[in-house]
Parts: sequence; C-alpha cells; structure tokens
Amino acid sequence: MRPEHDEGTGGGGLLVPMAWMYSEYLADEVLATGNLMEPTTLEYRAGRDALALTIFLSDGAGAEELPAARVDELRLLTAYGASWRRWVCARLEALERPTAPAGLPGPDLALARAAWRWLEETELLAADLDAIGPLPWEPVDDDGGEEAEGETRVWTPAWQLGLPLGHLAVHLY
Repeated sequence: MRPEHDEGTGGGGLLVPMAWMYSEYLADEVLATGNLMEPTTLEYRAGRDALALTIFLSDGAGAEELPAARVDELRLLTAYGASWRRWVCARLEALERPTAPAGLPGPDLALARAAWRWLEETELLAADLDAIGPLPWEPVDDDGGEEAEGETRVWTPAWQLGLPLGHLAVHLY
C-alpha cells in the first residue's frame, strides 16, 4: 500500500484510509476504557462504529488523542436522539458533494459510508424499554398475563444501541 498522499510519485497502489482507521482506533480506546461491553459482541461493534463515525465526521481525529474539549464535543454530538442520525446523514452528504473540502480521501469516506450502512441496516435484538412495565410505585393490574413476567424484546437498528453505548463510554473516559 502506498501512503495516503503520493505527492505525484506514482505507484498505483491502494490509498491507506488513515483518517478512518484513526477514528476507529480512538473509538475503540474510549469503549475499552469504559469496559461496558465485551469487544466481541455486535453491541460493541455498534458502539465503536457510531463513535468512530462521530469522530470522523466531526472534522476527524486531532493530533492529540482526545483533549478535554474534544471529549466535551463528543459528549454533545452523541447525546441520544434523532438529531444524531440527521447530523450523520447531512455530514456524509456534504462530504460527497463536488464542493466538499479537499483532503478527505476516497477510502476514508467509503469506510465511513460502509459503517453507516451497517449501523442503519443491521437490526439487533434489544429490550423494549417502553414495554418493561409499570414503575414500582404505580399500581399493577394483574390480569394473569404472562407478558408482565417476561421481558419484551424488539428489533432495533444498530445505531440506536451503539449511540448510547458510545455516549456512556465518552462520559466514563
């Protein structure tokens, strides 16, 4: 593989997606520090990809690993909600325009797009927090249903699990 910038020396090899790889590295470090999930789980991958995508799209990784100001920015960007999804879509679209800022090589953007596709298209089985049941201080209507005994689970897009995991890991970093 040739370096990210070839300075016109030719070569014809593959470009190395250093910005994306560094974003993934930082996301992995933050998640490992939090020790919230086993690194072999799909939930961990969802958290790492959501965090790496956030780092990459927020003007990439800086020279320092994660200064305090950068951690605060990540905390704000990963706050749960639909606004993160809209922000990711808008940033990816802006980077694909012909007027996008130079310096973001194709392989980095291709990997970021692949991560976003995985986060959107992959569904993970999760607890349905809306169906857990009444709060401890609320009266319980016992109509003999077994549904109240067990936990209800739903399929949810991977980003909806990965984003809160990444957000919590940033808080613990």
